[in-house]
Amino acid sequence: MAHATTTLTVPAPTPGAAFPRVLRSFGLLRESGVGMLGAGLVLFWVAVALFAPLISPFAPNATLLPFQKPGAAFPGNASVSPGTFWLGTDHLGRDILSRLIWGSRTVLTYAPLATLCAYTVGSIMGLAAGYLRGWVDDVLSRVADIILSFPVLVLYIIIIATFGASPINIIFAITFASGPQVMRIVRGLTLDLRSREYVAAAETRGDSAWRIMLIEILPNARGPIIVDACLRLGYVTITIGVLGFLGLGLPPPNPDWGGMINEARSMAMSFPHMTIFPCIAISSLILGFNLLADGLREISLRD
Repeated sequence: MAHATTTLTVPAPTPGAAFPRVLRSFGLLRESGVGMLGAGLVLFWVAVALFAPLISPFAPNATLLPFQKPGAAFPGNASVSPGTFWLGTDHLGRDILSRLIWGSRTVLTYAPLATLCAYTVGSIMGLAAGYLRGWVDDVLSRVADIILSFPVLVLYIIIIATFGASPINIIFAITFASGPQVMRIVRGLTLDLRSREYVAAAETRGDSAWRIMLIEILPNARGPIIVDACLRLGYVTITIGVLGFLGLGLPPPNPDWGGMINEARSMAMSFPHMTIFPCIAISSLILGFNLLADGLREISLRD
């Protein structure tokens, strides 16, 4: 009596199959009013940073007329054409609007870079801890616990004070402090996804552990990761501002929103415009990232 044989066909891997869904989620963002408002605020500052040389009325470090109120006219001189100080000038005579415009380049360069580095380190640690388990999980979790036991601001101050204020050191400090936080998120997602059928199918095919982690697990954890990344961009923006306010940001005279507030804090009562406008810039960008994260969260729950 012949017996029928059943052949188990394991589906072939589809590398990056989840990434089109990421793009589709961003496309569906128009269905979320909150998300669109956040995206609009972020895109506004991105446009300001990209077109800074074209829209900046003055050079950001040019010393013109100090302590000018918003709307004051500039008669011009031998090297600078006449214009208007729309947001006033600071104690050194630098145009605040121009410094805000060029300062947007600083925050929109280093905040995404620092966040990307933190996610690269944290995702690798979280994937390894959640998928490999055992001693790998124990070691990485203990390292993360030790780092997270220190106050974040204290870590930033120690690292910057030790190695000096520079863009690379600021990125390193944020990565060192934020990487373990990302690791915990990714580890939790990996522990949930490692038991899914598509992971078992990949293991049956004989895929390597890192291929399974990077191709099968990581893209399918995209929803919470993208939302947290948007929120973390806001946190990093705050961090860069705080470091600048504490005098640990980028070295002067390059425009830095936090540094602008620090330079003018002793004159805030007499010349409030010198601190109000940088605060508004920081707050609006952070609000944009937070609203964008809320919109993406709504989309991920529908997806």
